[in-house]
Amino acid sequence: MRGDTGFPRADAENDFIRARRRQVMSRLAKWMRREPDDVNIMLPYAEVIAALGQEGERRLGLQVIQVESIVGSVDRTRDFDRRFRPTSGRTRERWERLALAQRRGESIPPIDVYRVGELHFVKDGHHRVSVAHALGLRTIEAHVTEVRTKIGAYDIRYQHDLLIKNDRRLFLERVPLPGEARAAVLMSDPWEYTELGETVEAWGFRLMQDEGKFLDRLTVAKRWYEEEFVPVVRMLQQADLVGDRTEAEAYMHIAGERFRLIRTHRWDDEVIDAVRQSKKRR
Repeated sequence: MRGDTGFPRADAENDFIRARRRQVMSRLAKWMRREPDDVNIMLPYAEVIAALGQEGERRLGLQVIQVESIVGSVDRTRDFDRRFRPTSGRTRERWERLALAQRRGESIPPIDVYRVGELHFVKDGHHRVSVAHALGLRTIEAHVTEVRTKIGAYDIRYQHDLLIKNDRRLFLERVPLPGEARAAVLMSDPWEYTELGETVEAWGFRLMQDEGKFLDRLTVAKRWYEEEFVPVVRMLQQADLVGDRTEAEAYMHIAGERFRLIRTHRWDDEVIDAVRQSKKRR
């Protein structure tokens, strides 16, 4: 605990002052570094779930969770910043009362959270989490409800990450890739998922025309990955045309160049040579 003078009430008051000062300084530092607006904003649970797609939930009961894993809120995103520092003096009285109880060693009720992947979102207990952060506590007791989502919550740090998650979820609904294929096809720009989805659907339409039969989305996705994506990526790797992009980004880039240069949907050495020569001319 910080600032333990032996006078718990005065220490609790100083705890709040210190937390508010840190929040103000953090906001000022963000402005001076010209960081994005969402760097210090708490992740809103509703937007995270909308981006990932909810499939179900189950109660896990009382658990001890890491304070650092609590990154968002169900409905109190304006009262605290990303690290649960108070954004105004509105919460002071209640905050100091909880800090005083914590310093005196009194029993503090568990918080209520939703768990999405490894992340936790507070339903009830924002002030308790804020005090825990201020006093340097590593863990906190919580009633946990686990929420299952269509895609994973990994790599979510800020609100703008939700754009990529949302577009990836929509892409996987259009192109339901299974297992390993699902993990292999990744984009860093959300709009590229839309373009890739349209590309796969167009590929599937040409396939159905060639074979003269209807194929469902799952079949098209599986065959596109096995018959188009994997062989093309292998070809691009051998030609050293992937670079620092993801394999899916390299596939989309070369596919666009292929059609621009020689107006074809086929893949062969002529396509690779044309793309390589075009790259050298630049």
